Amino acid sequence: MNRISFTEYKAQAKALLLLSGPLIVNNLSIAGIGFADAVMAGSIGARELAAVAVGSSFWFVGFLFCLGMLMALSPIIARHFGAGNYDLIGRYMRQGIYLGVILSIPILLLGQFATAPLLERFGIDPEFRGMTVGYVNAVTFGAPAIFVFLALRFTTEGIGYLRPIIFTSIFSLICNVFLNYVLMFGHFGAPALGAVGCGYASAITMWITMFILIGFVVKSKHYRPFHLFSRAAPLRFDVFKEIIFLGVPIAITITAEAGLFSAITILMGTRGTDIAAAHQIAINFASMSFMIPLSLSGATTVLVGQLIGAGKLREAQFSGWLGVFFCAVFMTASAIFLLIFRESIVGLYTGDVAVMGIAISLLLMAAIFQIADGIQIGAAGALRGYKDTAVPMAINLFAFWVMGFPLAYLAAITYQTPPHYIWVALILALSVAAILLTWRYRSLSIRSMSQTVLFQNS
Repeated sequence: MNRISFTEYKAQAKALLLLSGPLIVNNLSIAGIGFADAVMAGSIGARELAAVAVGSSFWFVGFLFCLGMLMALSPIIARHFGAGNYDLIGRYMRQGIYLGVILSIPILLLGQFATAPLLERFGIDPEFRGMTVGYVNAVTFGAPAIFVFLALRFTTEGIGYLRPIIFTSIFSLICNVFLNYVLMFGHFGAPALGAVGCGYASAITMWITMFILIGFVVKSKHYRPFHLFSRAAPLRFDVFKEIIFLGVPIAITITAEAGLFSAITILMGTRGTDIAAAHQIAINFASMSFMIPLSLSGATTVLVGQLIGAGKLREAQFSGWLGVFFCAVFMTASAIFLLIFRESIVGLYTGDVAVMGIAISLLLMAAIFQIADGIQIGAAGALRGYKDTAVPMAINLFAFWVMGFPLAYLAAITYQTPPHYIWVALILALSVAAILLTWRYRSLSIRSMSQTVLFQNS
């Protein structure tokens, strides 16, 4: 088998970066919304910041599970696009919308009725528990809109037409910040709702953004070959089953990682307002830097899937490794940035001396796990391109919940250690996941290439 030439290297790198660009804008906008929420809540007080921190953790567990389910659309549609099966793309998109609506129902119900008893059960500080319940009640009203939006977004990713994602993501950031200003602080005749207003701002933004993307899909000529809305769309259980079969492991994988971060946030909430607020500052900034490798991972999934659909397995294998490499390089740079500027970063969020001291120590820990986090998300994206989701799910469950959570619980609850020791659990979990996922990608891509060679020679 011929080696890939330098020209092909450049072509694959260019293709990956071009796909990554719009996704980076999208994910940074999402992170920017989280950043704005934290900064604006922190400007009101530590209680509001802690309420948004803990409330976001509850909402995001459910949100990310559903996100993972719908993420299955991206590699499926990428393969059909690479193979030229355009009619099937519309079929999968329509079933994805059905799935998004169905998934939103339990999220909405849990957000309205289960939040208060869960917070009480976890022993969250009563000082900000009521605000937290109000935030979750408000933000979950946006669940149907955001899941329909995601079905359309992953369809758009799969065909490689990402301009609408750039526009909607930038608009959502601007809209959310404006609505935060109005509803959190009580401008233009609106009541000052604080953390609860932050939740309503997010929900309203979700609905507006969904309608904008629907407008793009209906009006743009780029979608016409796929007949997305031009045909009747009965529920097709064969297509539904395929999406769910691929999506459930992705959802569990994403939720396992995010759930660990959320669980640690909740554990921090049991230690008081200052520690909860400091943790939110550190995790919020770390999440922002994570948006770049997350985008690269999504682009890797699409590119690998399209190349496999076109029968270009050699190029697909290389594109996967390229994605892992770019993720690792960026997170190394991010870790260095955190080490140098962590005091200035914390100063953007709060002037509270006690909170600042804790947050600075936590950002040091965040810098340590950056590289492993980049490698594991890059390898996971490459594996999704191969439609390999079950083994990555098992790896993440082991790393995050067999290893990570017990260690975090022991540090936070059993031994009452300083908060930065709790983050050691994150470092170990992410490192194990990075090693095992990289090994899995190497084994799978080599086996796929070998099987192709045997088939060609037979």
